[in-house]
Amino acid sequence: MNIGILSKRKETLAGNLKSYFVDKGFNVKIYTLKNLSINETLLENDFYILKSKLIFFYYAAYYIEANNIPVIPNPEISYIQKNRIESHLLIKKAGLTVPDIYMGTTKVLKDSFKAHDFPLIVKPIMGSGSRGVKKINSIADLNFADNKILYLEKFIKGEHYNVYFIGNEICTLIKPPLSNEHVDMEKINTPKDIEDIIEKWRNCLEGKAQFGHLDIVREIDSNKLYIVDPGSFPEFTNWKCDSPLVPTICNLILEQFRNWNDKI
Repeated sequence: MNIGILSKRKETLAGNLKSYFVDKGFNVKIYTLKNLSINETLLENDFYILKSKLIFFYYAAYYIEANNIPVIPNPEISYIQKNRIESHLLIKKAGLTVPDIYMGTTKVLKDSFKAHDFPLIVKPIMGSGSRGVKKINSIADLNFADNKILYLEKFIKGEHYNVYFIGNEICTLIKPPLSNEHVDMEKINTPKDIEDIIEKWRNCLEGKAQFGHLDIVREIDSNKLYIVDPGSFPEFTNWKCDSPLVPTICNLILEQFRNWNDKI
């Protein structure tokens, strides 16, 4: 069987996935920006793994799916989680709590905010992780071009968690605020209310997400849990649970591919 991996790089997790599949006798090719061209040559593989969150790889995934070749994880669900506006709405649809959001040009927002509205977090509309994320403490910090469209969230003061899930296993870690998943984190036993959140999230995605992560904040004053960022395919840098990372992910991907084949 021939497998394609859409990835920004050939190393790290994508490279480990390739090595595992090759050891099992599969033919595997990693497509990066250096060798990816969206044309009929992509139709030579049996299925694809969508590892990258760059928009060009989503275009490739949509093209591949349009030609009846499965892409795992589901490109539409992955894209929604990358687009912060769409992910905000999806999280609310799942019955989960999200921070209040604000959108508009810098000038309009400066005119509408009051001192008690701060602090806020500015985030790129398209993105994931901590890249481009900044805390805004006052109107003076809104020092962007007046015509720039901003996406801001209410800053939730509390304990931050990075919560991975792979299959039925959940790995909950204490996360430094505004950090990415690659900093060292302390693993804790997963609280019941976080387990409930992961179950609701996966139910909302209707079986299209066998693995992923949620960034969650437990507000100090209310003890309420807020979802501040979802992700469809993190690097799982801090995976500290019992299941071996790469074999478990690869077997879940193969299971999804077999399920897709059974339906056609």
